Amino acid sequence: LSSSVTPKSSDSETSVSSSSSVENQRESCDDENCLMDDRDGQTYKTVKIGDQVWMAENLNFKVDSSFCFKHSESLCDKYGRFYRWAAAVDKPESECGYGNTCSLTSEIIQGVCPSGWHLPNNTEWETLFATVGGNNTGGEALKSATGWNGTDEFGFSVLPAGERYCDGTFFDNEGVFAFFWSATENNSYSAYTMSLHREFDSVGLTEYAKSYGYSVRCLKDDS
Repeated sequence: LSSSVTPKSSDSETSVSSSSSVENQRESCDDENCLMDDRDGQTYKTVKIGDQVWMAENLNFKVDSSFCFKHSESLCDKYGRFYRWAAAVDKPESECGYGNTCSLTSEIIQGVCPSGWHLPNNTEWETLFATVGGNNTGGEALKSATGWNGTDEFGFSVLPAGERYCDGTFFDNEGVFAFFWSATENNSYSAYTMSLHREFDSVGLTEYAKSYGYSVRCLKDDS
């Protein structure tokens, strides 16, 4: 089941077009633990962990180079969208995609995130890991209590969404892995991800090809 505060649009093929629909969603997102994305009216749970405020659901905002698992609209509702790294940092593939060194200059990269939120970098991910128990055991606390072996101790509620492979023909690891992009680039071919695995309690950062499709969690600015 989706952990959404309110139902999200199917494949985000169209934004919320009715002003009354947007207003209804706005009325349901009027507390400090909820974020409404003004771009399409979708709402997301949020959670404060230590001094950081995170989205407690995966982003489901449609842009170029973003995808639903196995092209299923219902799985976009459940897991959010997968993004190539260039899309995650809101740059064209020709500038930041596979084979291109992006060299982002700002420490805070809004990327595909809503206004007031940004794509977390490696330092911010590591801060989260330290807050929830460290790299060796913190993964268990970040995973949802349903779908795999998590305790969801902090309400971060990660589901095992899987991934989209580089060539775009293959989706895999639903129920096994979750991957989230970092704003930190490794080189012209890869960037960093946070990853969780069904069989392990650990959590960490690993570089993967920019052409993979991975999930996005946004972090509130100044948190």
